[in-house]
Amino acid sequence: MPAPNEILQSLALISNGQQLLAIFWHALLAALIAALLLGWRPTQKLGAMALAVPLLSVSVLAGLYRNFFNGAIFLLAAVGLAVIGFRRPSDRAEQAPAWACAIGAAMVAFGWIYPHFLESASWAEYLYRAPTGLVPCPTLSLVIGFTLLAKGFSSRPWSIVLTIMGVFYSLFGAFRLGVVIDLGLLIGTVALLALIRPRSK
Repeated sequence: MPAPNEILQSLALISNGQQLLAIFWHALLAALIAALLLGWRPTQKLGAMALAVPLLSVSVLAGLYRNFFNGAIFLLAAVGLAVIGFRRPSDRAEQAPAWACAIGAAMVAFGWIYPHFLESASWAEYLYRAPTGLVPCPTLSLVIGFTLLAKGFSSRPWSIVLTIMGVFYSLFGAFRLGVVIDLGLLIGTVALLALIRPRSK
């Protein structure tokens, strides 16, 4: 694994060098939220498989910027979650409890505006070019947030994969890289762990 300063430099390069992609992810996210607010509910299969795509985006960018550890981990997670998602039924995603919806919405918002790594950015700029879909922690925050809203897609394996990822990247980011705001990801991870139910498959 690269040294912390090398990892931080790589994350900063991705965040500042792929801003058009960041804007694309924010536009897609805005369209998705608008659809949800208008009453659309994805199936468990579609929702779960779709949420693997931002993780794949992180993997590809990490590989391109020579962070092969993140590239490999996020590739495995994306493939694993896509396979789990493909095996989910075509039933509509269940409505989560109110507390999970509240934390899920907060996690989506945190991933949307993730205030780190951009150079000379105003707060307004984080609304549309924060590194969501580009680097690990904001992307995991986003995916975990939507997973909470969808009641974990009623899947323990899905939730366990994201829980492991969330615990590792939140603690590694906060205590190894010094990005303290990554502890915000831990809140969503703990909430997702609490949401897992024994009857889920």
